[in-house]
Amino acid sequence: MKWVKFRIKTVTDAEDIIISTLYDLGLEGAQIEDKVPLTAMEKEQMFVDILPDGPEDDGIAYLSFFVEEKEDGSLEVAGEKTTTEAVLADVKQELEDLRQFMDIGEGSVVVDETEDIDWINNWKQYFHQFYIDDILVIPSWENIKPEDTDKMVLHIDPGTAFGTGMHETTQLCIRQLRKFITPETELLDVGTGSGILAILSLMFGAKHAVGTDLDICAVEAVAQNCDVNGIDPAQFDMMIGNIITDKEVQDKVGYECYDIVVANILADVLVPLTPVIVHQLKKGGIYITSGIIDDKEQTVVEAVKAAGLEVLEVTYQGEWVSVTARKN
Repeated sequence: MKWVKFRIKTVTDAEDIIISTLYDLGLEGAQIEDKVPLTAMEKEQMFVDILPDGPEDDGIAYLSFFVEEKEDGSLEVAGEKTTTEAVLADVKQELEDLRQFMDIGEGSVVVDETEDIDWINNWKQYFHQFYIDDILVIPSWENIKPEDTDKMVLHIDPGTAFGTGMHETTQLCIRQLRKFITPETELLDVGTGSGILAILSLMFGAKHAVGTDLDICAVEAVAQNCDVNGIDPAQFDMMIGNIITDKEVQDKVGYECYDIVVANILADVLVPLTPVIVHQLKKGGIYITSGIIDDKEQTVVEAVKAAGLEVLEVTYQGEWVSVTARKN
């Protein structure tokens, strides 16, 4: 399958209007390349991985639109047959019209051809089976090797939700969970993503889990990952919403009913989360946190203590930190 790529050089302030304008032409699904820093909300929604500081925003943006090329070399846009030349002419005309009332920067268009774009599955080439101690983590498109048949196996397909288990913060949480889970454990996983921590907790023997997330994509990812791992849907409840600020979510999650709360989130989110989540924990309940870069360790420890929790253990992997505490 071949695709024609129309790549526009513009400025970041013009991204939205150009995307909207070209959408009306039938060009959808823009790929955006810029150096705009993530917003606070975007950082919260990413939960696990803290991206390194990127280059300084220079105001330049590249927008790429892809149109499938048919066997006869023609294109189809908005259900109508057309040509590369015609689409290019339309794009250039729209850009020139926009230039009359706003700054679109250079506004140049480069046309290129590429093959075999699979928007949903291309990421799979980067995710292969691996081990977390004695646990084999394997995606659905790979097979279990004969020598691994005696291992605990976690089948995980993250899809569009975060969480494969590869990141150090996830592994830190997994090791702490194994220490405290019992057959009676009621667990709350804040920022559950793909559901990996809650699903493993149930595989370790926990009784029931609740996961919360801001991203609606987590619902489908959790359902699929529960299914492939043989988790009874009744054992895992999902809720979408911000437990830090939304009283309705807090009420729905429930108060003083969890033996373990795990939160693999950014340190800057753990600070406001901790004084809220302490009310969800039972007395004697365990609070496991990670997603903490090493220079934020003290910030999180202080937030945990300020919420009245007792710090039990601080563990490390690479430059990442996990803080485990108890509600006395």
